[in-house]
Amino acid sequence: MIKKIALSMILLMSIYISAMGQILNPVKWTISISVEGDGTGVMTFAAAINEGWHLYSMDIPEGGPVATSLNWDKLEGVELEGEPMPDRKPNEVVDEVFDLKLGWWENNVTISQRFRVNDIDAGYDIEGYVRYMVCNNMTCQAPANEEFKFSEEAKEVPVVEKVAVGTTKPAKTENTGFTTDDLWKPVDVQNVGDVDGGISSYSLWYIFFAGFLGGLLALLTPCVWPMIPLTVSFFLKKSGSRGKSVRDAVIYGLSIVVIYLLLGLLVTGVFGASKLNALSTDAVFNIIFFLLLVVFAISFFGAFEIKLPDSWANKMDSKAERTTGMLSIFFMAFTLTLVSFSCTGPIIGTLLVEAASLGDITGPAIGMAGFALALAIPFTMFAVFPSWMKSVPKSGGWLNTVKVVLGFIELALSLKFLSVADLAYGWGILDREVFVSLWIAIFGLLGMYLLGKLRLSHDAESEGIGVLRLFLGMVSLAFTVYLLPGLWGAPLKSVSAFVPPLYTQDFNLYGGEFVEYDDYETGMREGAKQGKPVLVDFSGYGCVNCRKMEAAVLDNNEVRRLLEDNFVMIKLMVDDKAELPEPIVVTENGKEVKLRNVGDKWSYLQRYKFRANSQPYYVVLNADGSLAAGPVYYDENVEKFTTFLNDGIKNYKK
Repeated sequence: MIKKIALSMILLMSIYISAMGQILNPVKWTISISVEGDGTGVMTFAAAINEGWHLYSMDIPEGGPVATSLNWDKLEGVELEGEPMPDRKPNEVVDEVFDLKLGWWENNVTISQRFRVNDIDAGYDIEGYVRYMVCNNMTCQAPANEEFKFSEEAKEVPVVEKVAVGTTKPAKTENTGFTTDDLWKPVDVQNVGDVDGGISSYSLWYIFFAGFLGGLLALLTPCVWPMIPLTVSFFLKKSGSRGKSVRDAVIYGLSIVVIYLLLGLLVTGVFGASKLNALSTDAVFNIIFFLLLVVFAISFFGAFEIKLPDSWANKMDSKAERTTGMLSIFFMAFTLTLVSFSCTGPIIGTLLVEAASLGDITGPAIGMAGFALALAIPFTMFAVFPSWMKSVPKSGGWLNTVKVVLGFIELALSLKFLSVADLAYGWGILDREVFVSLWIAIFGLLGMYLLGKLRLSHDAESEGIGVLRLFLGMVSLAFTVYLLPGLWGAPLKSVSAFVPPLYTQDFNLYGGEFVEYDDYETGMREGAKQGKPVLVDFSGYGCVNCRKMEAAVLDNNEVRRLLEDNFVMIKLMVDDKAELPEPIVVTENGKEVKLRNVGDKWSYLQRYKFRANSQPYYVVLNADGSLAAGPVYYDENVEKFTTFLNDGIKNYKK
């Protein structure tokens, strides 16, 4: 069963990766017009939005992604009445990357614009375009235009889905041996290097192993560890034979997995994929997550216990006694989950919060599967090999030490969610150096606690510490020392996913900026002049994942060194609103399309030359515009990106 699930996930991911290499069209517009006999009329713009994608609303603050807007090239014989009106309010979330409250629509929306015809007999002529931008939780599309034209004779122009692109003949570029025909010539991205669709299973593996680690930690708590010998002994005595006891223990372990997996699926079912994604960016929920983790930490420190009602456990226990067979064993496993909740609850809560923050619909279920697997394995294995129980450490004060250590970890993780809310609301109370300072204090105190220099009131008396505790204390203090340079702007790349971005650092002694060209032809000329390959970065001001890639990958020291020493860089912003001197008319899919601004031009370049339209999107080009390496999409794997750059250097030299 597990193999089938894994294969299904791999297959679905492969399909998605394949799709990422093509031009995606997540929104289909149906645009129509109706005019009454008295000259009043309405134009409707109906957007059908693919599952998992969202269309930004018409009211986006300055500095955010591109808002949906109606733009008019020609309004002859008509006068607009009022503002465009959507048929429903957009969902609103506070995005921590943009530090803005953003609105968007999912599934569908219809926008209406009322107008009046000046003279019915004289007719009318209307031309314009819808400007819009769509994203999902992994990538964003370049801002796009949907053209429309109406006249008295032609009430509606059917919408043609944009899939393929046509051709246009650019002018010659000065001072190179190449023409822009050469530089804009389409390339076959499937035939160069390792084409990576950019959907990494990293986040899912991360949450699975985080769940597995959480399950192992839960085993070492006072609520669970003493239950192992009691449960194994019960199976051995009740079954009468070793074979039957092994069978019962396996069923018991599988029951634990099923119970926690159902919990993960329940969270997914309650919230759904889109809601989980909203939770990951919503400031209010991040504050709630922060407070939850602080409460969990205080609980682990021994101030109080988080317990489920005793009646629940008693009821499950009585059901286990009254039933027989597999059902009895299932109720026993359920009793374990209820009795141990005071220790496992904070771990499960933290795991579910982290899974929800990934915004992936499968995250909670996968996290719970990892947690349950780690929790179930010892009960099963000790029943199969009961002699192993002799070598297992006995219960004692060390179990309480585990809880306190978990309390420090919970406290450190809670700051991540407070940081998201702080960035979203712009409070400025948890800038990068403040965050790092708090982590230094937390892990410094953890190191002192592990070394026995700090004790809590409920800790057992101890004359000394063991070797494992000594080494863990050294690791904690070493990590504290590692964090210290972060106070002055050191990248701290191993924890870059947790600490606030570098731009919140008030005092930074590190770094510098890349020299990047914002014009394709100019950058290509510079690459030919310097004899270096060119890294083209299709990005956007409104691209959240572009900022994540820059922080996690492009700011990495090794990547920075490779780029500065070996490449000319071009960054093309596909949502640049700067107007072109005059619109450029090109043909896409047999239909004339106007490129009105700089972003339109670079978006068309990406579609025409590389047959792709998602950002971020990275390619390495030779001096003649041919492909040397790539493409690479959103993937925060530094090693993979450095391999991509090194392949580009190697192929360029050939």
